[in-house]
Amino acid sequence: MLLGTHTPKLDEKGRLILPAKFRAELEQGVVITRGQERCLYVFSAAEFQLAHEKIRQAPVTSAEARRYLRIFLSGASDETPDKQGRVLLPQLLREYADLTRELVIIGVGSRAEIWDAKAWQSYLEMNEESFATQAEEVIPGLF
Repeated sequence: MLLGTHTPKLDEKGRLILPAKFRAELEQGVVITRGQERCLYVFSAAEFQLAHEKIRQAPVTSAEARRYLRIFLSGASDETPDKQGRVLLPQLLREYADLTRELVIIGVGSRAEIWDAKAWQSYLEMNEESFATQAEEVIPGLF
């Protein structure tokens, strides 16, 4: 399970070092793709396969499903971390997420998310209060 907040830097070649706590789960390969809120999603190869299988269940007649599938998969890049745990973030994805040198990687259970540090800080500022004061059940059965 991928958890926590980490703050690596993007190097001049567009690579980042995966957090040490994530490496065992991601060492066999990762798939990096566009995520919501202009972040990048990082899946282990196995977890991406599960996500893809779920997406494939959507009816081909659904315009929304086709749009989602096109955007989600067209930006996907499969990468294998090198011996230092570095992975390349393709230029297309760096531009999509507006990444600068300062990054934040958060673990979200079955995936990680890569954010530009300023974008992550803005997201937290906009959403932490509603999280702290949530009065209704958002995830059924959690609390």
